[in-house]
Amino acid sequence: MNGFIHSFESLAALDGGGIRFAVFLMGCPLRCAYCHNPDTWDMANAPIEMTPQELAKKVARYKPYFKKDGGVTFSGGEPLLQAEFIKEAAYLLEKSNIGYVIDTSGALPLDETKKHVLSHADLVLLDIKFWNDESYLEYTGKSIKNTLDTLDFLDSIGKRTVIRTVVIPGINDSKEMVEKYLQTIRGKKCVEKYELLAFHTMGFFKYRELGIENRFSDIEALDKNKREELQRFVYENMKDIDQT
Repeated sequence: MNGFIHSFESLAALDGGGIRFAVFLMGCPLRCAYCHNPDTWDMANAPIEMTPQELAKKVARYKPYFKKDGGVTFSGGEPLLQAEFIKEAAYLLEKSNIGYVIDTSGALPLDETKKHVLSHADLVLLDIKFWNDESYLEYTGKSIKNTLDTLDFLDSIGKRTVIRTVVIPGINDSKEMVEKYLQTIRGKKCVEKYELLAFHTMGFFKYRELGIENRFSDIEALDKNKREELQRFVYENMKDIDQT
């Protein structure tokens, strides 16, 4: 079995704690209006193809840098589209005492393989992209149901989870809108943190290169101070969660 990979990022420090080796897998069931990696959507266009053994060997070279909290982060695209590949690669990484994090949209129906991959992760980064089913359908083309089912599963097994949401000017950049997200995750004991990410325009050139319509081409990047203001609002309204 081969994995279809978009790219790697060695010595990454933003996706899961510690020093990480990020593996960006190809394929995604969503078509988010703000996606900054539309070049990952189609698995058939993968620039890299490798076996789990080849990936584990490549990652092992970076083990001296991982220290206590580091490891691999499987991102995408939607990494759980290639859950079988991750499962096999993770088994090999475990032999080298290397753990992994899953960065997922939760957009796929759960099966035993996906549950296995999630349950054995050190941490799950779960994107809750919009606030209800209507907004999901409008801005991603899919329902919110699978994402909520994934959150419920993570909570049922007590899996360490960080929720993340991209804040987009004019769409969800108000305290009233953030409160709608908070209503979804309150009471979920698995959630360690709720992190707001700033919408940016760095991937806009990819839409032009791929000939894809960019629905948000007229929206500017989110102001840094606005993101920080909303993150403080999250902290003040979820004091049971460590937001530091």
